[in-house]
Amino acid sequence: HGHGTTTNGTSTKRLPDPLTTACWTCVRAPVPPLSLEEIRQRNPLVQPGGRYRPPDCEPRHHTAIVVPYRNRQTHLRALLYHLHPFLQRQQIHYSIYIVQQWGNSTFNRAKLLNVGVREALRDEDWSCIFLHDVDLLPENDHNTYTCHKQFPTHLSVAMDKFRYRLPYPQYFGGVSALTPDQYMKMNGFPNQYWGWGGEDDDIAARVRLSGMKIVRPPVAIGHYKMIKHKGDRGNEQNPRRFDLLKRTRLNWRSDGLNSLTYELLSKELEPLYTNLTVDIGDDPHLNNSQHNKQILLLDTTNQA
Repeated sequence: HGHGTTTNGTSTKRLPDPLTTACWTCVRAPVPPLSLEEIRQRNPLVQPGGRYRPPDCEPRHHTAIVVPYRNRQTHLRALLYHLHPFLQRQQIHYSIYIVQQWGNSTFNRAKLLNVGVREALRDEDWSCIFLHDVDLLPENDHNTYTCHKQFPTHLSVAMDKFRYRLPYPQYFGGVSALTPDQYMKMNGFPNQYWGWGGEDDDIAARVRLSGMKIVRPPVAIGHYKMIKHKGDRGNEQNPRRFDLLKRTRLNWRSDGLNSLTYELLSKELEPLYTNLTVDIGDDPHLNNSQHNKQILLLDTTNQA
């Protein structure tokens, strides 16, 4: 590797070559899905905690992948099966964090993302943080898992579920990326969105309110396949999401990273990922008996 020596002689490792050929991975989750052990055998260079460093070059990028999670084992296996080789081809230094919401309170995606970012940055000085839904698989190798220096990036611009188009211009859901500085500048993400919907629009509004804008890769590159699933129990539509969104402008500086409270119940370095199990509390609006009746009604209709 002598040709990779830097002027001051600090590193003899070469830098990664840019990807020369467009590699469209035809994304098919293996059927039946491989076990975690089989996926581990296919990724011998991945270290405990789902960490990887390219063995023969000095990586330019250091990326933490944060995945909010509860009870989606099949999706998790498909994601790990697909994402590990995809990231290794990019020759970046990375780690995958699965942030698991403990208990059966309403799911809170944005709060789990806050926890994941904070815990990942305790481990290492990542230059880039990816926020990644568990059911989305990148389809194009030119979709590099790195950050834009100035602005948050929205990567899942073309999902098969939306016929490979953006559902609406400010859409920021699915897969996005920001540097720790960009994350701090917008005070992280809101903690108040319990249930499905609204939090990604709040995050998009924060980007604008903190003086930044959203950048995106070209549509041909930001292609994702969504693994099919039914709506999750405990992640019913959030009836308050529209009221909350009206207040983002007032709330973003006080609700976010600076108001985050949680209890880290366990941190396990699994062979393919770091598993963070967290108690993020309960939806304060669930104590309202009227709301409990609604949830019971929803539950019975779900079973029908």
